[in-house]
Amino acid sequence: MSKTSGREKVEAIEITDQEAEELLCRVESKELTTQDYETIKWLIKVYFWLNRMVEKKKLSIKRLKRVFGIKTEKSKDILKEDELKEEEKAPEETGLEESESSGKKKTKGHGRNGVSAYSGLEHKEVPHPEVTVGGICPDCEKGKLYELKPSRVVRINSQPLISGKVYNLQKLRCKLCNKVFTAPLPAEAGNEKYSEETGSMLALLKYDNGFPFNRLKNFQNNFGIPLPSSTQWEIIEQTVNRVYPVHTELIRIAAQGEVIYNDDTPVKILSHIKEKKEGVTRKSTYTTGIISKVGNRLIVLYFSGENHAGENLCKLLQNRARKLGPPIQMCDGLSRNLPKGFKTILVNCLCHGRRKFVELYDSFEPECRMVIEGLKEVYHNEEFAQEMQMSPAQRLQFHQEKSKPVMDHLKNWMDQQIEGNIVEPNSSLGEAINYMRKRWELMTGFLYIENAPLDNNITERALKKAILNRKNAYFYKTEIGAEIGDIFISLIQTCIQAKVNAFEYLTVLQKNAISVLEKPANWLPWNYKETLASQTIV
Repeated sequence: MSKTSGREKVEAIEITDQEAEELLCRVESKELTTQDYETIKWLIKVYFWLNRMVEKKKLSIKRLKRVFGIKTEKSKDILKEDELKEEEKAPEETGLEESESSGKKKTKGHGRNGVSAYSGLEHKEVPHPEVTVGGICPDCEKGKLYELKPSRVVRINSQPLISGKVYNLQKLRCKLCNKVFTAPLPAEAGNEKYSEETGSMLALLKYDNGFPFNRLKNFQNNFGIPLPSSTQWEIIEQTVNRVYPVHTELIRIAAQGEVIYNDDTPVKILSHIKEKKEGVTRKSTYTTGIISKVGNRLIVLYFSGENHAGENLCKLLQNRARKLGPPIQMCDGLSRNLPKGFKTILVNCLCHGRRKFVELYDSFEPECRMVIEGLKEVYHNEEFAQEMQMSPAQRLQFHQEKSKPVMDHLKNWMDQQIEGNIVEPNSSLGEAINYMRKRWELMTGFLYIENAPLDNNITERALKKAILNRKNAYFYKTEIGAEIGDIFISLIQTCIQAKVNAFEYLTVLQKNAISVLEKPANWLPWNYKETLASQTIV
């Protein structure tokens, strides 16, 4: 039986219902004509073509269902392992009564927050109005009272995101000489209308939470505290002028990383659309996410413009010290992710290959289950290596002992499916298999290279912040606006990786703007507190 490609064009042949009935009669009586053979051949081709089209349509619906259904690609969600285990076990094997087995186990991390979780709230000491420490007990009138740990009660209030005070300064005038005396402004009022905390709050609302300026303007109007969009932009510009030196220093440090991840996502910049010259072929713009692993630290950087991920990585590596060897680069299989002119040790994302089998699971369950379960074992080994805090050499050896047999078995199985003509290469399953076969050496770099990661998931998660802004604000007006957004998102996400309070960090940078400009290396997320401790100016 011949196999048809999904891309093969099937020529149309008109056949009426009567002609179809007559053809079926000739088939039953085994009296086929020469024309009948051509018609049957055409029908077989149409069958394969329709089967492929229906399959593709089913996959498209599958992707749509995942938007509203399963939110992750975890094996337990795809394979429905919990359901299978419960079906396989008889009630007597579980050792639980029916009422106990039907109850759901409480998930870790769910429930009420304790008082310790409210670290950002002001703590107010409330003394007892009637008794004091060391006093006589009013009940027994004999014992002395001693202090215990306070009973803590949380009360939550609401307020505008941006708030402040109006200072009514008293003014007096002399009746005789008409001189006016105005009360001095309190020290707490500061020297500027908009404090450094305002700039930090706007940066977090806009670039970390996707809160557009116009939406915040309408929100503030409801509280009687006007904050026009133009004013918000002026505050953002003033803030970025005080913090950008640290971003420049982070770029320099990131270039020295041992492992560098990169990927990009589309972004719309209006000025680029309006000002593009005739003859310019590249009309699209992108936001590139680059994550550099320098020692035990992760630096997150964003670059928006017409450059692809590889071109932005090329600019970053121009700051790399010559004495350092090529870094490990983790990305997906697109050629535009590669930095032309700079050598890297390239490895590809294993999850990109796995994802194709996840999408096909409903159509080819046995085959996809084999791949997903095999890769699950590999990721389990990686998780164990991280928990045991293995050195790069120990991790490599561990994967070679535990993960390499699993990957070799998968490779042999994939080769057999294609070379043994078990799976049609042009089918959706064949394309998924060939995608991994083509990039097998790059996807299995963790078996041969120290520090080589398994996937590029960390960059995809980082790019979700850029996607969040794209969904809420739709576009950047100018390339300068996009660059400012990149600086803030980079600083905020690097703070998150360093487990540093981004609001506090941005505020400290603004209050020490002169020192930050002079020595930005002393004001990085992981050392700024030590710098503050050594100075008297805060």
